[in-house]
Amino acid sequence: MSDHILEETATALQNDWGILLPEAYSEEHILKLLADRIVQVLERGPETFFQLMYRLDISEKKLNAVMQDDDVAAKIARLIYDRQLQKIQSRQAHKGKAEPGDPELKW
Repeated sequence: MSDHILEETATALQNDWGILLPEAYSEEHILKLLADRIVQVLERGPETFFQLMYRLDISEKKLNAVMQDDDVAAKIARLIYDRQLQKIQSRQAHKGKAEPGDPELKW
């Protein structure tokens, strides 16, 4: 994975989850901080947690599968990280593919 994609993923997760990353970080460090944050959200109640999962478009099937395992927070962190990474890679793959004169594709 390129440094740019890691940086963009980290920024998105910081914004969405309120995690604070040091100047130098790795994927493992991001996942650890995200898992800690997930524990905090789960302690507040399932409603907020499930709203976040829905907003992030985390598959209910995948979520249910990891909820039965050990170290649930770390596995959910991985699902969230992978989903965010997928979104960023998709945006980059489709960047600039719209026809410049197509009014239906403008927001």
